[in-house]
This record gives sequence, C-alpha cells and structure tokens, in this order.
Amino acid sequence: MSDDKKKYPLNLPDTTFPMRGDLAKREPLMLAQWQAQQRYQRIRKAAAGRPKFILHDGPPYANGDIHIGHAVNKVLKDIIIKSKTLSGFDAPYVPGWDCHGLPIELQVEKKHGKAIPASQFRELCREYAKEQIERQKKDFIRLGVLGDWDRPYLTMDFRTEADIIRALGKIHERGYLYQGRKPVNWCLDCQSALAEAEVEYEDKVSPAIDVGFEVKDKHAVEKAFGVSLPGSDKVYAVIWTTTPWTLPANQAVSVHPTLQYDLIRTEKGYLILAFDLAAACLNRYQLSGSNDRGDGLAATCYGAALEGLPLQHPFYDRIVPVICGEHVTLEAGTGLVHTAPAHGVDDYVVGQRYSLPNENPVGDDGKFISTTPTVGGAPLAGVFVWKANDIVLQAMEASGHLLHQEKLKHSYPHCWRHKTPIIFRSTPQWFIGMEQGEGEPLRVLANKAVEQTEFFPSWGRARLEAMIKNRPDWCVSRQRNWGVPMPFFVHKETMALHPRTPELLEQVAKRVEQSGIEAWFSLNSVDLLGEEAAHYRKLSDTLDVWFDSGVTHYAVLAKREGLRVPADLYLEGSDQHRGWFQSSLLTGCAINGRAPYDALLTHGFVVDGNGHKMSKSKGNVIAPQKILDTLGADILRLWAASTDYSGELTISDEILKRVVESYRRIRNTLRFLLANIADFDVNRDAMPVEQWLEIDRYALALTQKLQEEVCGDYERYEFHFAVQKLLGFCSEDLGGFYLDILKDRLYTAGENSKARRSAQNALYHIAHSLARLISPILSFTGEEVWATLNGKDDASVFETVWYKLPDSGLDGAAMSAWSDIRAVRDQVNKKLEEQRATSAIGSALQAEVDVYAPKDIYELLARLGDDLRLVFITSRANVHLREGELEIKVSPSAHAKCERCWHYRSDVGGDAAHPTLCGRCVSNLYGNGEARRYA
Repeated sequence: MSDDKKKYPLNLPDTTFPMRGDLAKREPLMLAQWQAQQRYQRIRKAAAGRPKFILHDGPPYANGDIHIGHAVNKVLKDIIIKSKTLSGFDAPYVPGWDCHGLPIELQVEKKHGKAIPASQFRELCREYAKEQIERQKKDFIRLGVLGDWDRPYLTMDFRTEADIIRALGKIHERGYLYQGRKPVNWCLDCQSALAEAEVEYEDKVSPAIDVGFEVKDKHAVEKAFGVSLPGSDKVYAVIWTTTPWTLPANQAVSVHPTLQYDLIRTEKGYLILAFDLAAACLNRYQLSGSNDRGDGLAATCYGAALEGLPLQHPFYDRIVPVICGEHVTLEAGTGLVHTAPAHGVDDYVVGQRYSLPNENPVGDDGKFISTTPTVGGAPLAGVFVWKANDIVLQAMEASGHLLHQEKLKHSYPHCWRHKTPIIFRSTPQWFIGMEQGEGEPLRVLANKAVEQTEFFPSWGRARLEAMIKNRPDWCVSRQRNWGVPMPFFVHKETMALHPRTPELLEQVAKRVEQSGIEAWFSLNSVDLLGEEAAHYRKLSDTLDVWFDSGVTHYAVLAKREGLRVPADLYLEGSDQHRGWFQSSLLTGCAINGRAPYDALLTHGFVVDGNGHKMSKSKGNVIAPQKILDTLGADILRLWAASTDYSGELTISDEILKRVVESYRRIRNTLRFLLANIADFDVNRDAMPVEQWLEIDRYALALTQKLQEEVCGDYERYEFHFAVQKLLGFCSEDLGGFYLDILKDRLYTAGENSKARRSAQNALYHIAHSLARLISPILSFTGEEVWATLNGKDDASVFETVWYKLPDSGLDGAAMSAWSDIRAVRDQVNKKLEEQRATSAIGSALQAEVDVYAPKDIYELLARLGDDLRLVFITSRANVHLREGELEIKVSPSAHAKCERCWHYRSDVGGDAAHPTLCGRCVSNLYGNGEARRYA
C-alpha cells in the first residue's frame, strides 16, 4: 500500500468472529465451556414461569454406537426444544434410554457365556447398559443437543422400574390385562415372544403344497351341493399352505361363508375348490374336471352350506370340521384354509368361536415335543420345525393326499435382531386385550385418541389408525432374564391371580424402588404371602421392553418435576407407528383414557446418495462420528434441518459438500454484519427508524418478513423451509443486494456520519434477529455470534426470545417499489456482465449506465437521484423517460478513478490538496460529508 493510500483512511470491517468456522476443533471447546457454565440449567432458570412445552424423548436402546438415524432424531428434537424456548416457552429436555431386553442379554452372553447365576447375569446386564449409555451420551452431547444429561431417565433406574410395575398394576385394575394361551410371534433364536414392532418382513422360500382332506360323510356333501354322487369316488376338501410343519396341529378347514365353492369331478375324485380359483388349481394339479351342472356330476354352493362337513386329517386319526371364517380370501391357494389355532392368529380367533383345541406340539426351541405322534411312521419328536416340512411332505405324498408341491418365494416375518424366520406358536402369555376394559374397549379408546392427536406429517394419522384397527391383543409377557418382572402370584391349581394382587404389586414396587428388579427375583414368596405361599406360584415372566418405554408417560412424565402428561409432542422415526407411538398410546388409554401426547411427528429413514438403505455389507454407511470429527456438528445439523424429513433423508459426501457451501454463505453473512458494527454502540448511536436511509428501512422490513416466516416454519416443524428462507435471505436479499450496495457507504462515509450510522443501525437489528433465527439449527455458530454481539462468552442466545424488531414504517407501495428497483438492477447487472465478457469494462464501477424507461419505471428510478448509481454500484447512472420497453446502455467511464472509493468521477483531483480523491471522499474526510437519502 502506497503512502498516499495510507493517509486516506477507510472504515474497514473489524471482528474477532473468524471467517473459517473450524467447527470440528472449535465445537468441543465450546461444549466444555457450556458444561462449565451449566448452560442448560441457566436456560431453565431464564425460562422459569413461562408456559410449558414438553417434548418427551423416545428412549434409544442402550446398545452400540449411535448411527446417523439417531443423530437426525436428536437434532430434530433439539431444534424444536430450542425454537420453542426462543418462542417464549419453558421447554425442558430430559433424554432417556431403554435399558432392558434381549440385545443386552446377547451381548453379555457373548462376553461372559451362559453359565452364570441369574442374579449375576442381571447385574452384568445393568453394567453393560451403563457403559453403552455413557458412549451414546457423549455423541449426543457432541451434536450440540442441550438437555438434562446429568439426570436422564433410564428404564433401569430403580424408581422407574418400580413405576413400570405400578403402571402394570393400573392396567390390571382397569380390566385390560388377562392371561391366555394364544399364538404369538415366536423367535426360535431368542426363544421368546416378540412384539409386533420386533418383526420385520423379508423374502423367504417355502414349500407351497395343496393337500386333500377326505370328506367322511358323502351324504353331507350331497346335501350341501344339492346333488347325488354316484359311484365310490372319494370327495376331498383341498387346502393350500406354505407351512407344512403346522399340519400336525390342524384342527379344522376354514371356508368363507359367502364365497362360492365348486364340487368338481376329476381323475383324483371329487375336489371342493373355490369357484374363482378352481381353474387355476386344476391347471396346477394337471387334472381335467367338470363344473358344468348339465352333466349332473358337479355343483356349486356357498361356503356356509359346507359348515360342519367332517374331514379326515391327512395323517392322524382325527376328524376335523369345516368351519366358516371371514379371514378366508381368494388371493392365493384354493379358497379353503388349513386351520391350526396353535399357529396362527386368525386360526386362533376362528377356533375360539368353534371351541377348537389349541394344542401346540412345538417347544420353545422350535422342536416338536416328545409326545408328538409319528407322521407316516416317521418320528417328529425332537425334529426342528423347518426340517419337519420334508417329513410331512413325504408322508402325504406316500398316502396320496398331496396334490401339488412347489417352492414359493414370499414375504415372511423375521426377527428384527437375528434376521431369521419366526413362527406363530401358542403359549401361555399375558395380554393387554384390545376388546377389554372396565369401560370402553381399549381399541375404541385408542381410535378416539388418534382422532384427537395432531400428526406431522398428516398421513401419519391414517397409518396409525390402520394399525390400531387390525392389531391383535398385545402380548406383554416375555420369558427373559433381564427385564422388569411381572410380579404376580398365580394359584397353582386354578391359575387365578392372588385376590390381593393390587396390594401385592405396590409392596413389590416399593421393594424394587429400593433395590431394583432383583428385589422380586430374590424374593421369598413367604415374605409377602405367609402361609398362602404354598398355594401360589411366583411368576418368572418379564415385561415386553415396549411396555417399559410405553409407560414412560406414567413413570417419567407424570412423576418428574417440571414435566407433565400429556406431552405436547412425541417425535420418532416412521417405524414407531408400530412401536413406541403405539405402545404409549395403548398404555396411555388404558391408564388415563387418552393418548399421552397431543401431537406426533414422524421422520423418515436415512439413505445413501442413491436412495439405498445403509448397511455395513454395502459399505455405504456414513457414521455421524466421522462427520463430527471432520466437518463439525453444525454441518450435520444443517443437513438434517435442510432435508424434508417427512420422506427419506438422503446423505452422501457430495450432499455434505453442498451443505458446507451453504454454511459458509450464512457464516460469511454473519461475519460481515458483526465486522461492520464493531464500533457501533446502541446506547450511543441508535437512531429513530424514520431517520434511516430508505434502503436500510427496506432491509429492516425484509428482515421482519423473514423472521415472521421462519418463526412460522419452526412452529409448523418445517425446518427445511426455514433453511431455504435463511439461505435465500443471506445470499439474495443481503449478499446479492443490500450488503453489496452497503459496502461503499460503510467503508467510505464519515465514521460517525448519519449515513453510516443508519446502515449500522440496520445491521445491528438484522444481526440480532439472524443470530436467533439460525440458533435452533446452527447452535454452535449461533452461540458464537451471540458471544461476539454481547462481548462476553457466558451469554447464551437461548436465554432470550425471538428478537423484537422495530417497525420499518414502509408501506406496501414502498416495498413494491424497492422490489421493482431490484428487478431493474438485475437487468443492469446482466448488461454489466456482458460488457465484462468483452473486456469493455473491468469492475462495475468502471461503467456508466443509462436507463431508458417508461413512465412508471422512470419515476421509480428518478426519485433516487444520484443515489441510483450507488444502488447499481456504478460510477454514474442516469434515467431517461421514453415510451416502449426498458432499455439499458452501458459504457466505460472516461473519468479518473478515485483511489479511496474506486469510483470513476469527473471531480477526481478537483481539490489540489488531494489530487487522487473525488469530491465525495474529500467531503466525507474533511468536510460536512455527502448527503444521502435513499441508499
């Protein structure tokens, strides 16, 4: 820099706010500072007395490192908590963890083996869960999520375990709990029942077979079909199944009462098949037949006419009836359904109606029990169910009952943990009944509660309604070790619960509150029952872990100071319609007669850049820890917020690069604001808005509009729209227009001039608004901006509320005028670019612009006078009245360049004392300063 330039000072930007975020390094330092300052507690203190907003944390499972889905979930919750805090609510956040259950048992077994005393095993499970919680907690905190991390709720806390038992007692008292022998989802690897939410559907290849059940009463067939059957041909009711291993448990064949069935004469005898499926079946069996009533040998009837028809079991000496069931469809098979009440929910329901036996020949391990009869002379006892398929097939093929067999690839339920096929198996279990209760049935209450719940996105309502409509009773008992016990005493002979069950449950809960679930497992029944202990059996079943988390509204929200039921919001992934949302809904309705939440928000799953599900085997996993260590939490947060969470959230390295660019745009804007108000003291330099230059008031009005819209987006949980508006404001309204124009005034006007102070007043208010608006999403950056604005590190933006901007005083006409000016400016910029491309000019300041405009635009531009060139950022700008379309002409300036402001002006050198300056700069430095009104 020359000596001449040094003596003509500019008002250059100055700030400690760095251009580079360096987030990966700076954020951990900020976290340590927040923890030392007890920032969460300070925010709670600042918000005390405000209206409450309660977001209840759905507890993640305490096993393994967090994945990108966990990160999305926690970031979305944090954005809501922080935006509600800034909206004037007291919005506490109490994180939680789900701590019991099989995955933890499997990890402990893997490390320590199975030959461990049960009490020691449970203690090891507890220790393992603690370790996992600490690992996950560290990552959640690293995301910038503010919460009561020192006092989270854990389902394995003694108090919580006790309250889970109390919740069970409430549900029992209200008549929703019963003991029954019903088919449940059974994992052969877990050797335990599974909740609906623990079942996934994957493709499986199964043997699909058509089997003939011989009708033992030919006269009954004749009566049903209204025909006379000559000869000795046998009649078969034909079923189709993909689970041959369940045929030993067959107790009936179901038909639909209103479907039509054909009696068809074939080479194999007479076959009973559904009218609509008969042709396909005969083709499959490679048989010819006739269903033409004209020959007198075949007929059609409705399924109801077949009810009670006696059938011979294909390989056991057992007569089974034809029964009617609404569950029978024409989607596949024969229209007649093999019915084994021990191995299917529909089978069980229809079996109850007909009082069919519910005998389960399969043990916990998936092998047939020792009393299972042989099949075709081959033993089934001790045989695994999948291997039993071949034995059953061979027996029926030998006996002639097998009409067809093939391999079928179909969707089949699998255990979500082991990824292995499950079975339906009837076992003695405890259920929460959907059609039971002391008042309205639980299903009715749940449907009403869904109607009263707000959903984000709205399609979640229909999904949850459909699940409630079709769900079976909830099996809440498990045969596991690490879980909250079902502390019941049942009579050894009658299996009835002890008459003092409510009182006994409370006594057990008090003990568990003191020493955890071990209090039940180590309990001597005599201690509670006295002499009655000889007549009662102490249950060893544990509760489904979905019950644990499902009653946290009772065990946490209703019991913890500062929280309440119902919560304003539950927020989880879309899979939780069948998981936590549903278990919470059912227990809430059973205990309180309503849902424990007023609204549900659902987010989608994270997929890679090609839309594929992430998996280690595909090598497409993006770990949140890697993003945190390389790019920083604010980048991850900005990605999560900028993605429409109502569908799948796509992430890739390329997407993250674009997010980084967006972040830089926002950060650079904030840095400009801060750097140009470094010498601004609001107490000393504040000006009434009506004294501001008009473009400053216009920028204020744009900020007001932005704030209203972004706050609305936060209110509606539409964070991607908030990000779009913030980016548009920073890049277009500010960077592409206002700040671009403002630089000349900020740098070259007199330091304390009205023109510069007007700009600084606007920037001050914009900075305060923007600092708050970005903070729910860019929390680290927001706090960094706030510390710079306030000049102290211990201040938190979340101790404030949305900024109260002064009124710009501009009406709609003025706003419209500036929009039109911007439109003309855009056209001027295009012309300037064309001139640059031909090297006719270098910078825009080297140009002079003439605008030929019709009257309305002419008046708009002419009103600005000499300020028009400052809006165009050219050295001269004239506007000329003309009829017709707008025309813009650009020419290079013939004048000298002012070395201070870089404008090309005719008066450069007009003051001999300052030969390199224009008259404006001389006035700004040594005179009264330039006069501006608009820009």
